[in-house]
Amino acid sequence: MTVAVVLFTADLRVHDHPPLRAALRTAETVVPLFVRDGTIAAAGFTAPNREAFLADCLTDLHESLRERGGRLVVRSGDVTRTVCAVAAEAGADEVHLAADHSGYARHREDRLRAALTAERRTLHVHEAVGTALPPGSVTPQGSDHYAVFTPYFRRWSRERLREPLAAPRRVPVPAHIRSEGPPFPAPTAGLSPALPPGGEREARRRLTAWLRDGLGAYEDRHDDLAGDATSRLSPYLHFGAVSAAEVVHRARARGGPGAEAFVRQLCWRDFHRQVLAARPSAAHHEYRPHGDRWRTERSAADDVEAWRQGRTGYPIVDAALRQLAHEGWMHNRGRLLAASLLTKTLYVDWRVGARHFLHLLVDGDLANNQLNWQWVAGTGTDTRPNRVLNPVLQGRRYDPEGDYVRRWVPELAEVPGAAVHEPWKPRTAALVRGGYPQPIVDLSDGLARFRRARGRED
Repeated sequence: MTVAVVLFTADLRVHDHPPLRAALRTAETVVPLFVRDGTIAAAGFTAPNREAFLADCLTDLHESLRERGGRLVVRSGDVTRTVCAVAAEAGADEVHLAADHSGYARHREDRLRAALTAERRTLHVHEAVGTALPPGSVTPQGSDHYAVFTPYFRRWSRERLREPLAAPRRVPVPAHIRSEGPPFPAPTAGLSPALPPGGEREARRRLTAWLRDGLGAYEDRHDDLAGDATSRLSPYLHFGAVSAAEVVHRARARGGPGAEAFVRQLCWRDFHRQVLAARPSAAHHEYRPHGDRWRTERSAADDVEAWRQGRTGYPIVDAALRQLAHEGWMHNRGRLLAASLLTKTLYVDWRVGARHFLHLLVDGDLANNQLNWQWVAGTGTDTRPNRVLNPVLQGRRYDPEGDYVRRWVPELAEVPGAAVHEPWKPRTAALVRGGYPQPIVDLSDGLARFRRARGRED
């Protein structure tokens, strides 16, 4: 009986799964395998919120496979050694996985291919995980990647995406291959109180509801902080509980301005992936240095801690950071505002903020997180690297009635309307409760410091 191993990584689903479908075409039985990679934990990329979400995804994937006559095999350890051991136990001649383009993933793939080849087994690498269009599939003339989003989006939009695959009806798995679960362990400490549930079923339920009820108004409402009018699919896309290609196809099938605006946002994920694939160092080093001498976490300790705790004195930023702590998620507009205050107004190294986000975000993705932080800090792909977002003006624009702020900053619950964005004003100060702080920096002072640092006095 022929056997193949399917290595699941960031593609924890049965719908639109090219490696699984390919393995089922060539083998009579398959071993769906997930390896808890100790290297990732040792590097500090695991976090309680994502570990809890991962446990949900693994449980859901196991149940989906059981409905199809199979099960999920989970092991812990070095990926290469573990995959080779499982392939030997199963008598598998082939291993299938989806491509990933981070520096670590490419190194993992190279090691795995060499080890399997030495054992006379074959590694088959399929469509990339996490993107609608694989990194490197479109490039500008004279470069290996697009450094500006708009021309990338134009080219990306003209490409034909592959058609999503249906889930297999049966997944026969050898009975003798042992697994470490279920249940799959999840942390109980250090979790945000209001984490979303993980798993493909939840992802598909949310996607269907969003396409029906939210997509049509997305163009007009996607920056409405109080309205919470985004899809919230980012954690499910990060773990591959739903396919990016399928999401794009289903949104385009609905059509209209809302779908166009939503697909454009999905394209940003692919854009950042192709930048990081071409420049892996951008995960930790500045993509476009400007000679910044950033304040460090140590030199700006009080400001950094106030920022983390959501006590900067700028309500829209504090609301966003408190939402992050409570839900493990933050609206994209909130991410931009929190990052701008830290990097441009407080002039703190963007890596300090990026680490905090990665510690809490359920959708904490290296490419999107790091490159979005660099975009805001002016060291990334932003064509206006010296732009500074004013949290007061942004608050008035994207939370005009102050409802989002009052939801997350109860000290300001009695401050009416847009006045909540300037609680230090004499006419509202008497309504502030609970010791809400004064701004930790004057916006004009922060702007002047940033312009001096960048050599700009305009």
